[in-house]
Amino acid sequence: MRRPRILLADDHQMLVDALKRVVEPRCEVVGTASDGRALLEAAAHLKPEVVVLDIAMPELNGLDAARHLKRTMPKVKLIFMTMNEEPDLVGEAFRAGASAFLLKQAAALELTEAIEQVLKGGFYVTPSAAEGQAKISLRDPKAREHVAEPTPRQREVIQLLAEGHSMKEIASTLNITKRTVAAHKYAVMELLQLKTNAELVQYAIKHRIISI
Repeated sequence: MRRPRILLADDHQMLVDALKRVVEPRCEVVGTASDGRALLEAAAHLKPEVVVLDIAMPELNGLDAARHLKRTMPKVKLIFMTMNEEPDLVGEAFRAGASAFLLKQAAALELTEAIEQVLKGGFYVTPSAAEGQAKISLRDPKAREHVAEPTPRQREVIQLLAEGHSMKEIASTLNITKRTVAAHKYAVMELLQLKTNAELVQYAIKHRIISI
């Protein structure tokens, strides 16, 4: 019997190793990644059926990586893991394309069941987070319709700036010029009415572009 192809993405190697041991009896782990950009490259090359990914990853966070994946690989099933069970984060994950949402504390116990459910076309939410999920809408709140939102590329620039990367490093990572990086930065600062780099970092934390 063919085993489903799984890609694991988390920047904590010990957790990746533990999850790999959990799922390998029933699944084929085709690869692992330790940041969001490595995840996108691996997924494009390995074509997994299921991606298990952390929300808080360096270089490109899990939510933005998921949106990229769903545009390029719409059939892939996404299983998010996080330490955070805030109800609005559950909704954000599903709006980004999730089929399952697990807390890391319970991932080793629940991951196999979650994989089985999503491959059948179903959904899975860690029970402790499900109660909160019932209280929120999986659609974007109407209040967001008139709120300034950075573009996907601008969000990438925000994350890399907030992580402390230089303009030159960001230009290399995104394969664009330093002038283009600067243009994105100042367009974002103007859009969001931010005046300092510290305010940019605060925005990135508040909107889960980076995690502390």
